Amino acid sequence: MKQFDIPSIFRSPIISKVKAFRKAQDPRKKDFSPTVLDFGNLQLLIARHFGFCYGVENAIEIAYRAVEENQGKRIFLLSQMIHNPTVNEDLTKHGIEFIQDTSGKQLIPWEELKAEDVVIIPAFGTTLEIEQILKDRGVSTEKYNTTCPFVEKVWNRAEKLGTENHTLVIHGKYNHEETRATFSHTALNSEAVIVKNMEEASFLAKCITGEESKEAFYTYFKGKHTPGFDPEVHLNQIGVINQTTMLASETQEIAEFLKKTTEDFAARSQVSKTFADTRDTLCYATNDNQSATEALMNESLDFAIVVGGYNSSNTSHLVELLEQRCPTYFIKDESEILDAETIRSFNIHTHQTEVIEHWMKGSRIGITSGASCPDSIIDQVISKVLELTGSNQSIDEVIAR
Repeated sequence: MKQFDIPSIFRSPIISKVKAFRKAQDPRKKDFSPTVLDFGNLQLLIARHFGFCYGVENAIEIAYRAVEENQGKRIFLLSQMIHNPTVNEDLTKHGIEFIQDTSGKQLIPWEELKAEDVVIIPAFGTTLEIEQILKDRGVSTEKYNTTCPFVEKVWNRAEKLGTENHTLVIHGKYNHEETRATFSHTALNSEAVIVKNMEEASFLAKCITGEESKEAFYTYFKGKHTPGFDPEVHLNQIGVINQTTMLASETQEIAEFLKKTTEDFAARSQVSKTFADTRDTLCYATNDNQSATEALMNESLDFAIVVGGYNSSNTSHLVELLEQRCPTYFIKDESEILDAETIRSFNIHTHQTEVIEHWMKGSRIGITSGASCPDSIIDQVISKVLELTGSNQSIDEVIAR
């Protein structure tokens, strides 16, 4: 796989050794079991796959190259490069400004942009509407477009199904930048509706069978469907695509459920309704990270630590998985570990940071991170844990055993 040139501040002395050790043991990445580092008084079980993926490293390399190649120019990002505060803060320190926040709120008016400005498209991609705004202002984005290839793969799948007259059901979070971009690109060739989870997919199924009215559809999915969507017409031939960072198991469950609903209703009512069999459109890194997390869940864990940005979709799903197995703490970096008694952990259900006392109970600790988290932050978390537990063995000594 291509090696990217990313700033050394995101690299790591500890995790790089762990990953090199596992690569030597399992070069084809078939073993998803965690790496166990036994320090005697505690064991760290580190997920087989985590951290920067291809798309993230590609985006970071392009962003910092934009800074180097455009000294003296104004440089903007449409929104956060990736959902990690450390990376985005460093880009800000290098003079990059954000045009919008993650929800699409305008921070810098489009009218302020000039043709000579540099605008970077983030890894999530962007909408066709925003592309047109930039084009109308004479701003070129081709050179510094960091859209992840796996996101573009979803768009290509949507285009193919759209030209075959399929309506697209997008499994994603409506306000997520990637889903907004995918919805925009999908709408160019087909009708589309966004479902967040099985609950929303179940309601959509009732619209397919006619148990829910057209009016109920418009109320339930307000703002989540294309303008010309007619559920009595456009739910006759459907396919499922997704935001690349959703839970793979949930996407599969939704697709299989809608397929069965469509086929059963068509057979029962003798009407023409079909479902396009589509391969899963999650990216390889999301699949690998989730599979590695599931393997981690099979271990005996006293608690787990998940590291990443709190607005990171793929990271929150790792938390969602692990908290089914053991107490799980979601932290952005080592600063959230206040001491051996107290930690600040983000609650994915309430979207609030909570102060938790007496958190470090037990000696078998699972550790992983999202695809947008630098390995250097995992290093700092591990170092903090080792410091608080009084472990004095080096990583080299532990790996060598």
